[in-house]
Formats: sequence, structure tokens, C-alpha cells
Amino acid sequence: MVISPFLFAKVPPIHFGTGKIQQLPSLLKSLKAHKVLVVTGGKSLDHSGNWSVIQSLLEQHQINMKRISYSGEPSTTDLDRLCQEYRPQQIEAVVGIGGGSVIDLGKALSAMLPHHNSIFDHLEGVGKGIPHSGVKLPYLAIATTSGTGGEVTKNAVISEVGPNGYKKSLRHNNLIPDGIIIDGNLLTSCPRQITAACGLDAFTQLLEPFLSPTASPLTDAIALSGIEKLAEYFLPACGSEAHNPQVREGMAYASLCSGICLANAGLGIVHGFASPVGGLFPIPHGVVCGTLVAIANKVTLEAIRAREPQNPALAKMSRVGQILSTETGKSEHYYADFLIHTLEEWTEQLEIPKLSDYGVKTGDLETIVERTSNRNNPIQLTREEIFAILRSQF
Repeated sequence: MVISPFLFAKVPPIHFGTGKIQQLPSLLKSLKAHKVLVVTGGKSLDHSGNWSVIQSLLEQHQINMKRISYSGEPSTTDLDRLCQEYRPQQIEAVVGIGGGSVIDLGKALSAMLPHHNSIFDHLEGVGKGIPHSGVKLPYLAIATTSGTGGEVTKNAVISEVGPNGYKKSLRHNNLIPDGIIIDGNLLTSCPRQITAACGLDAFTQLLEPFLSPTASPLTDAIALSGIEKLAEYFLPACGSEAHNPQVREGMAYASLCSGICLANAGLGIVHGFASPVGGLFPIPHGVVCGTLVAIANKVTLEAIRAREPQNPALAKMSRVGQILSTETGKSEHYYADFLIHTLEEWTEQLEIPKLSDYGVKTGDLETIVERTSNRNNPIQLTREEIFAILRSQF
């Protein structure tokens, strides 16, 4: 079979494994950074004791550090305010240590600290449409959750929540981090609820690029590798093996693969919903993906069977079902159905909240559908099919 042409995005240097946090000072020195802005989440890093370890590391190597503790998803208002506060302090590099929102905030700060305008000018679809120059401060990303894969991507997602809200990206090839650290010791304190939602987000970001019409053999191989690890480690990470660094690193590997895949093959209908829903309501991104991934793929599978039975995504869904199943020798349809059954089972077992739990009402569905992208789904869904996905949340 002829391989169709494709472009593959740059991946940052990856320092993966238990204890790799010890390399942080040497990585900063390689970037000639001695005055560093460190962005962390609100509480978990302190409660786990990991912050004191990191702080001691930096102090021992004479690295001057300013810290920002931030909760929630980064907003345009907060990003501009933080830039004004820290720009005069001659920061030489930024380090983001946390979940996807912290990684994005750190990425955006590294991109905007050298400039004096608002990040809004550069946000896709809502700002002034001014391309970012790519001039930025060096940035290191250190993940403490396994979900968004933002540590390997070139975009930072920024939100303003409300009736006219948005969830949009600042994007430039130069914004890919200059290095990332994945250390199992930093992942074991992630709470069960966040682990579950982030894990389903990672699965979504592996499955959607795998099924995407723009997938390549390279993204397929990476997606399958991530899916295999997630199938092995997801439920243990949410349960009895939550404090096992190797289990957590298995999930982090899957998340890492998902970030590489989405950057190179795009995302489907679940993430098409995530942008408008996240702009209109204060719902964590992982919850949006986690609560919609089963029903969205069920509707997609039914649409393919009804209208495009020769669609290659059917065989791909079956391939993923085979990875998740212990049964051998079953039909393609059996394994595709097993994929959907597994996603439904995970969603129920892990008690993923519905959109209605966060205040979404049936009267909001029209607005959400109008703003939802149907891009890169393996089949274009009808308006009624898109509504059917959302109605499952009530």
C-alpha cells in the first residue's frame, strides 16, 4: 500500500522515568537560565511533598525562582495580569509543573512575557488575528497529571467562561516546550476523580487521531502504542495501584502519545464539543471528554455502519476493541461494539459527571451545537446526531 504524504510536528526532548526531576537544574543551566518563573497548581504539589524537593533542588544549584500557584484553566485576563506583574523582573525561563491547565499557562507566559500586548490579539478565532512572532522565553514542562498531552504541543489553550465565552489557542511552532520531564514520583498524588477524567481525555486523544481521515502510519503506530499502555494501566491508576510510580508512568506515556497524535492527525467530535462547552461553562476539559467519549463514538459507529460501511475507521475501531478485549477470534463488528461497551463501562464505573451536573441545560444545546466543530471525525455527523450526543447528558 502506498503511504500518503504527511507532515510530522517536532517533538521536544523527553526525559522520562522515575527520578528524572533531578535533571531540572541541569536542564535550566543548559538554557542559561538562572532567574526562573515556576508555575504550579494550587495545592497538590505542596501536599505531596514534591514542591519542597523541587525547591531544594533549585536552591542547591543557585537558581533564583519566583513561583505562581494557579488553580483552574488559564484566562486571558489572568495571563495579561501575570505578564504585567512578572515582565519587569527579567525572567530568563519558565517552568510549568502541573496538569494541563498549568502546562498551558506556563507555555503562554513563556510566549507573552517578551511582548507588551495582550494575548487576546493572538488567540485563534476571537482575537485580532495577529500571528505570534514565535519569540518566547525558554520553557520546560513537567506533567503531574496524565491527560491533555499539552507538554508536547505547540498550542496553549486560554479560556474566558460565560455567555460570550471562548476556549481558544495561542499557537506557534516555537511554543513547543524546550524540554519535558515525566517522573512517576510526581504523578502518584493525583486524585482518583482527576485521574479518571484525565485518563479518558488521553484515551479520546489517542482514539480520535487514530480514526481521523488525516492519520498517517506514524500517528497510527504511536496511537496504538498509547492505547495499549492505557488499556493496561488506566483502571489500576484509578484504584489499587494509584501510588505505584510505574503504573502512573504507563498512563503518562499514553498521555504523551496522545499529545503527539493530536498535533499530527487532529481531533474529532468530542473535542469539537469541548471548545464551546468549556467556554460557556466552568467544566474541566477532562470531564467534557470523559462524559462524551462513549456516546460520541457510539453515534459515530452507528453512522458509519448506516452510511459508510466501507469506511476504514470501522476496522480501526475494531482494532482498538481487540486491544481492550480478552476474547480472540471474534468478528470485526464484535470488537467495534466491545470498544463502545468498554467506554460505557469505564464512564459508569468511574462515575464521570454529566454536563448537566455543571449547569448545562437543554436550552443550551442549540448554542453548543452551533459552535461545535465536526472536523476530523471519521464521518461527518448530521445535526440530529450531534444533538443526540448532547441529549445523553440529561
